Amino acid sequence: MARVVVFGAYGHTGRFVVAGLLERGFVPVLSGRDAGKLEEMAREAGLEARPASVDDPASLDRALAGAAAVVNAAGPFAATAAPVVEAALRAGIPYVDVAAEIEANLDTFARFAEPARAAGAVVVPAMAFYGGLGDLLVTAAMGDWTAADEAHVAYGLSGWHPTPGTRAAGAVSHRRRDGRRVRYANGRLEYRDDAPPALTWEFPEPMGIRPVIGEFTMADVVTVPGHLPIPEVRTYMTVEAARDLSDPETPAPVASDEHGRSGQTFVVDVVVRAGGEERRAVASGRDIYAVTAPLVVEAVDRILTGRTKAVGVVSAGEVFDAPGFLRALSPHVSVGGSALGGQEA
Repeated sequence: MARVVVFGAYGHTGRFVVAGLLERGFVPVLSGRDAGKLEEMAREAGLEARPASVDDPASLDRALAGAAAVVNAAGPFAATAAPVVEAALRAGIPYVDVAAEIEANLDTFARFAEPARAAGAVVVPAMAFYGGLGDLLVTAAMGDWTAADEAHVAYGLSGWHPTPGTRAAGAVSHRRRDGRRVRYANGRLEYRDDAPPALTWEFPEPMGIRPVIGEFTMADVVTVPGHLPIPEVRTYMTVEAARDLSDPETPAPVASDEHGRSGQTFVVDVVVRAGGEERRAVASGRDIYAVTAPLVVEAVDRILTGRTKAVGVVSAGEVFDAPGFLRALSPHVSVGGSALGGQEA
């Protein structure tokens, strides 16, 4: 059974990833900075703990020794991504992370594209609800199109109770942007000081028409145009969820079932347009943090079994067969529209 190191294993998302790996027959190795939390989790789960710090490359090398892959679930990724990618390249193993930070993902693509390609390594940033799922849906909806004029990814969240990690990562991104907002238009990222547009989006029933924040930009503006020639990539967020995120009093998510998932639900509605034609794909499920685990675990399984289409720093839609990947998520995510066309690669 393959050993997979989970850096940040004791975090909210990291715990879901560990559980998901165990369900699929992998052997998670728990890693992260806090040795006390790691040892407690290791005792409870009967797993190995290997403390490591991003400031200590030798500790990362020890943590990754003998592993088949590493999953980085420890944000802010502006601080953790580069050191863990470097350690993965030294170890000669694939790297997957769950970064939603736009700037951190841009950094990973820019800094490691050539080293990873030269090493024949697979490095997949943003393999999560934000960045990964939207990219898979856009790629699947494209079908036989090789280019499109625009892609729209609308997030219909019933609410958003952010984890402490989400808040910390958001604060880092806010500082890096000097408080500006970002959008992807005219084939490039634009940083703006004006307010985002207030719009409505017609989600599939039963959600229906909802007010959304337009240009509420997420990691999809890195993953999608990273491999698809689409000059306009816009993302949207339901107003209720955006308010929850901006309110410092909104509590962290609370488990409401035996799997530890919260009661929050989501719909991700994707529209791509080219030459006056339109294609659509939609995914729905529960708990944006918990659903990241099956995305990550499916990615690790496909990488380790050679079901990939590229090497280097790659996004989900570029490296995996998107329709096949989405079908594999069926126990966790309901997918419809154009997303299930095509054959498994």
